[in-house]
Amino acid sequence: MAKINGNEIRPGNVLEHNGGLWAAVKVEHVKPGKGGAFAQVEMRNLRNGSKLNERFRSADKVERVRLEQKDQQFLYETDGMLVFMDTETFEQIELPAEILGERRPFLQDGMTVVVEYYDSEALNATLPQKVVCRIVETEPVVKGQTAANSFKPAVLDNGVRVMVPPFVGPDEDIVVNTETMEYAERA
Repeated sequence: MAKINGNEIRPGNVLEHNGGLWAAVKVEHVKPGKGGAFAQVEMRNLRNGSKLNERFRSADKVERVRLEQKDQQFLYETDGMLVFMDTETFEQIELPAEILGERRPFLQDGMTVVVEYYDSEALNATLPQKVVCRIVETEPVVKGQTAANSFKPAVLDNGVRVMVPPFVGPDEDIVVNTETMEYAERA
């Protein structure tokens, strides 16, 4: 495992801190008027989901952990657990549904997801960046509404509300960015 300085922490890095595995969620570099600069890091525990705010000075050494990433296929959900299968070994694992948070509705049957492992322990799952969804309901186009950035609300087949351009209508497939949860393009 590599040791990095406190000012080299980036969002998404996985750190070993206080005996636990933590993912850096937000990193803010602060240069106060007095004293040395530091990185204010908001971290989330990968095992139990708890959050922690910590200050790291540039002289502080932190253990950076590399997680092994494997493509896995989503099979089904049972009792709040998501079941994934390794496409090479056909081995199945379960992860709690909360691991995806607000992106959970974008998970579709048979979708390939990147699961991150620490040794043999599955810790995290990442959806593909772009997912195709069908629009179930949206407002009709208003003639003459040609403002450059006018968007209208739409409800997708998974129940999620997104803003779409005026030319997109019901029963059309669109591509949604799962990181920003916004309309990306027509499918």
